[in-house]
Amino acid sequence: MATKILTVDDSKTIRLIVAKAFKPFDCQIVEAANGVEGLEVAAREKPDIILLDVTMPVMDGFEMLTKLKADATLKGTPVIMLTAEAGRDNVLRIAKLGVRDYLIKPFKEELIVERVGRVVTLNPRDGTGPAKAGSAGPKILIVDDKPAIIEQVRTKLGAENKWTVDGCGTSAQAVEYCHKTRPDAMLISLSLPDQAAFTLFQTLRADAKTKDVPIFAISVKTAVEEQNRALQAGFSANITKPIDFDQLKTRLATLFKVDATASYAEHRDGVLVITIPANFNAALANEISVATRPKIVQAVDEGIDATIVDLTRVPRADVNLVQLCVSIVQACQELSLRYTFACTESASKEFREFEEAKDWTFAASYEDAVAHLKQGAAVA
Repeated sequence: MATKILTVDDSKTIRLIVAKAFKPFDCQIVEAANGVEGLEVAAREKPDIILLDVTMPVMDGFEMLTKLKADATLKGTPVIMLTAEAGRDNVLRIAKLGVRDYLIKPFKEELIVERVGRVVTLNPRDGTGPAKAGSAGPKILIVDDKPAIIEQVRTKLGAENKWTVDGCGTSAQAVEYCHKTRPDAMLISLSLPDQAAFTLFQTLRADAKTKDVPIFAISVKTAVEEQNRALQAGFSANITKPIDFDQLKTRLATLFKVDATASYAEHRDGVLVITIPANFNAALANEISVATRPKIVQAVDEGIDATIVDLTRVPRADVNLVQLCVSIVQACQELSLRYTFACTESASKEFREFEEAKDWTFAASYEDAVAHLKQGAAVA
């Protein structure tokens, strides 16, 4: 059955972008121009997911979302908010509404497909697409003229995850490879000579077999001009060297629909422990938020009544971390799950500067957090 997507936006251009983005997939797109129409269409069509603009005439996105949450038949429908305002207050307000994700306008088609694909199943119309868990496993192709980089990726992504990682040293080899085998994702070095990375990208996008393959650009951090050009050309994302493999594995695991939460969500000492990695950044924030919500639901279903968010590996609290913690707290509160935080003293002071965190309970260590929960000091 086709995945039904409702897009609610007063901009016809945005609605056209959304429709075009999902054209390669077995999706049914239904539309509305404001919140009032959106509620009517949602009640009639029962969409699998809603893409909801914040600023609209007649009824804006915030009001529509409030009414959705109050409707017994629609409150469980996942919502991704679209906003043109990237300010801290606006982002935090969105995060507190319990949406599954949000996007800042303008956005690329590849990005909205990736975000929606985290929440609902997207089946390509031609039957191609990333390998799913339980099949032969995802196949990744890296194109780099430095054998050491290829071997590093093969070790970190292949051996450790049991994914197939193949490497090519030139764009010609990559084209030949893709003619024989369609990879599920590609990593292309922007340092290939003679701008070969961009020529290869255009060749792959012009081929029906590879036009939908997610392609990541690899470059050194200082290659800002090349990175911007890659994003403008349509690369899915930039990966900088030295490669942060934890972040890359999370991105690919989400793409391949593989459960990547085991490294930071586990049952321990009778509670659900959500561990935020030391390399936490804005790119990981939404991914962790989306992935941990079902873990919280599962924990409650299994009889666990408390959560510890372990922040001890994170050196400081910024708006991205606060936003993530707000989403975790909301999920805990919705399910009456007690929660507390393990956090360094310096980071806890920074948390206190945010209005959203003023009532949260912080412990200096994981062990102290466990003790707080046992004493009933932390409440949902």
